[in-house]
Amino acid sequence: MGFKRNVFLTVTGAALALSSCKIIAQETKENQLDTLTRFVNGMSDDVLKLKRIKFSGYVQAQYQSADSSGIKSFSGGDFPANTDKRFKIRRAEFKTMYDNGITQVVANIDITQNGINIKDAYGKFTEQKLRAFSLTAGIFNRPFGFEVPYSSGVLESPERSRMIQTLFPGERDLGATITFQMPNTSVLNPLKIEAGFFNGTGNNVNDFDNKKDFIGNIHWNKATKSEKISYGIGVSYYDGGIANGTKFIYSDVALLSNGNNGFKVDSTVANKFAISKRNYIGADFQLNIDWIAGMTTIRGEFIQGQQPGTSSTTTSAGTQPVTDAYIRNFNGAYFFFMQNIMQTKHQLIVKYDWYDPNTKVAGDDIGKAGTKLGATDLKYTTLGLGWAYRFDTNVKFTLYYDMVTNETSKNLAGYSQDLKDNVVTLRMQYKF
Repeated sequence: MGFKRNVFLTVTGAALALSSCKIIAQETKENQLDTLTRFVNGMSDDVLKLKRIKFSGYVQAQYQSADSSGIKSFSGGDFPANTDKRFKIRRAEFKTMYDNGITQVVANIDITQNGINIKDAYGKFTEQKLRAFSLTAGIFNRPFGFEVPYSSGVLESPERSRMIQTLFPGERDLGATITFQMPNTSVLNPLKIEAGFFNGTGNNVNDFDNKKDFIGNIHWNKATKSEKISYGIGVSYYDGGIANGTKFIYSDVALLSNGNNGFKVDSTVANKFAISKRNYIGADFQLNIDWIAGMTTIRGEFIQGQQPGTSSTTTSAGTQPVTDAYIRNFNGAYFFFMQNIMQTKHQLIVKYDWYDPNTKVAGDDIGKAGTKLGATDLKYTTLGLGWAYRFDTNVKFTLYYDMVTNETSKNLAGYSQDLKDNVVTLRMQYKF
């Protein structure tokens, strides 16, 4: 009896021991699976976050040759004194974007031989009910017209037109914009409306007065069902101003007492630090036709309005002016014609633009004694001819010739004939 009891206890103990080992092994296995699951889930989260981060950019290295040394130029900036040829990193932009579908955060810097500059730094939020309204705030492209927000990495000519560079230097500003555009599935998707307020100081984003500039535009972009033809039209409006640096405001070009057309001056004491109005209205169009000869693109934009400046420039001040204000009525435009050579990698480019900073005067009126009219009031036209070769999806070569013609005046020293300021640009762009 005792023997049987001992055998029973031994067998029962062994069974319990084996059962315990099995339970422990199972628990260990489950713990390992839980650990592995948590690890995999953590890796998935990390991968998802990384997929929301996108890196892009491009480098534009170029060689330029000008007709004369030390010329003032809108083909990538003025040439240094005694220099008519130069190598240059025109742009080297590196952009980082975080996009989770609802919000976007963008940081973009430009690195050249002149240093490092902030190009973009903004956040964008899109509401999720209609997915039609979004708010953008920070430093970003001003929503005016077509060429201002058009990326320099895809721009066919080496530079934007003289008009755009003068009115919107650097393209960016610090402010906030509300955008309305329905999703792609909506019949209203081609319609895009933007409206926002900005400091109005351009590249130098620190404001110096209490005036905020309003920018608004309406665009309609549409393609045929075959997508062989696409077109776009738009109108834009700018309402802003610049605080005057002194009490002297030169405007209202009219007949003076000496018989010449020139600026009249207003020297009211209250003019100092008052706001000189800055108003533009513009219209633009785009047409693309994909046919047997290749892609044909025709594009144009016209802007007119009132621009505050100084005696030496019509570019709006990025810092508080310290000189007298000059108010001018202006107009300007550019027109593109681009033709891809059938299905090859070659493209021909023709661009014509003009900028007339003072539409109330012309020719020999400029430079006469007592008129306060000078070289800043001359009209310029530019004819650009170019050829582009896309080596692959990343590399593009461009050869471009800017032929610049200035208005002349026999009464303005140095401008009795056209200046020798044409520029040839050879550029290699690497984009990723």
